[in-house]
Amino acid sequence: MTTTTPKEETRLLVRRPGPQELHPARTHRRRRTLELSLAVAVPLALILLWQLAATQSWIDERVYPAPSTILADGWHRAADGELWPDVWATLKRVLAGYAIGTVTGYALGLLMGSLSVVRAALEPMLDALYVVPKLALLPVFLNMFGLGEGPQIALVAATVFFFVWISTMAAVLAVPAGHRDAGQVFGASPWQMFRHVLLPASLPAVLVGARIAAGVAVLVIVASEQIAATNGLGHLIFDARALFQNDVMFVGIVCVAVLGVVFSELVRIAGRLLTPWAPRDRGRGQS
Repeated sequence: MTTTTPKEETRLLVRRPGPQELHPARTHRRRRTLELSLAVAVPLALILLWQLAATQSWIDERVYPAPSTILADGWHRAADGELWPDVWATLKRVLAGYAIGTVTGYALGLLMGSLSVVRAALEPMLDALYVVPKLALLPVFLNMFGLGEGPQIALVAATVFFFVWISTMAAVLAVPAGHRDAGQVFGASPWQMFRHVLLPASLPAVLVGARIAAGVAVLVIVASEQIAATNGLGHLIFDARALFQNDVMFVGIVCVAVLGVVFSELVRIAGRLLTPWAPRDRGRGQS
């Protein structure tokens, strides 16, 4: 007696190309348009809701002025030249502190990532300093530099330093051993190893840390100006709140938000120009 087995069936799965494969440029434009529309529509809707709540007395306009009132006051102060000295005072402190913190953080992070002896000697101490709230260091900087620009710049530099140092050291340590071995096989000098191996492999991650540090620098300087400064956007916000000038207070808050977004975006653009080989930021709708 013979037994027969059913023949095995072979199935062929065919995937039809979608719009993204057939028309990639058109799909990208549509997606980009949708993302930009949402980015504009959501804050605009919130502003309109705020305006409606203020005009309909759903909220106390003395405490939460209408956006139109804030805009009018900001325009008036900018036209009269009252706003720009505070903006410039905050901006120059941020730029000076950010430059110092970035250079020192990158140099030390590169050194500690490359030399295990230096990392073993300094990492425990820097880890302990990292967890100290940076505003707690303001009295120390006041004792060191006295009143003026020094403490403000030093506080921003200290804050930025730790973000850049950590991201740089981690990026250098994350460089694959095969990359280093290839450089050694070709007889690369220390400078060539840095220029052709460590720098291109670690720079994208370093710039991510620098971008985060840009936003944090603005936060720190505003908080510092509220405590120990006679000008700047932080001082403007705190002084306006003390005088119950809530429209002026919100003008300062809006200026801080704009300054932070613009500064962070400039760092992001600089990162894209410096690292064309790195993957684009997909979260921003880029491809």
